[in-house]
Amino acid sequence: MASSYSTDLKLELMVTGENAGTWGDKTNTNLNLVQQSVVGYQEIDVASADVTLVMDDAAISNARNMTLKFTGTLAANRIVNFPTGIEKFFNIIDGTDHAGNTLTFKVTGQTGFLLCEGHSYICHADGADIVKDLEFKKWRAISTAETVQPGAQILADTSGGTLTITLPASPSTGDEVTFVDSKYTFDTNAFTVGRNGSNITNAAADLVVNTEGAGFTLVYSGDATVGWTYKDK
Repeated sequence: MASSYSTDLKLELMVTGENAGTWGDKTNTNLNLVQQSVVGYQEIDVASADVTLVMDDAAISNARNMTLKFTGTLAANRIVNFPTGIEKFFNIIDGTDHAGNTLTFKVTGQTGFLLCEGHSYICHADGADIVKDLEFKKWRAISTAETVQPGAQILADTSGGTLTITLPASPSTGDEVTFVDSKYTFDTNAFTVGRNGSNITNAAADLVVNTEGAGFTLVYSGDATVGWTYKDK
């Protein structure tokens, strides 16, 4: 009877009495695969194309790593696909420059979730899709026009002129974006939040802010008429 392979980590499950003379080598391979799943780290460039992770039987594979860091400047919307039918825990780091594009981590054929530039995530594959469990947000200083992702925390710099930051397209209920006047110059050079097709505070218009030192969070209400609204009032 030949070996079989475990469902999630693809470890070789040897049959009693087989692999005489090679049992030790195969066991060491299994131990290295377990090590990769517990502490493995790999950087994957996703700039130029979508990436499909692999989990090969009894072989080092990029999908088995505990920590994955995605890198590169996105040339278009990008997707990282994970194999179906596997249960696994991950630490994901979005080290890309989105350049106005989106990056999605998901099981092939499913929805997964959008990553936010500079953020890190604890998530898991439940066999059907990738589920976001915890997001670690980071502040980013921005002084040029950009479209941001859900969860973005923006230090908006208008010291050199007016600035427009555009909200995510097709937001989901509960999505948040936070803005702070990092140079205390909104009164000199106005800051604009571009609505990107969604209403902001019950109006089909961009939000223009000219209050010095302003800081606020917009949350998507899930109501198309209200659209984005203030988290704190």
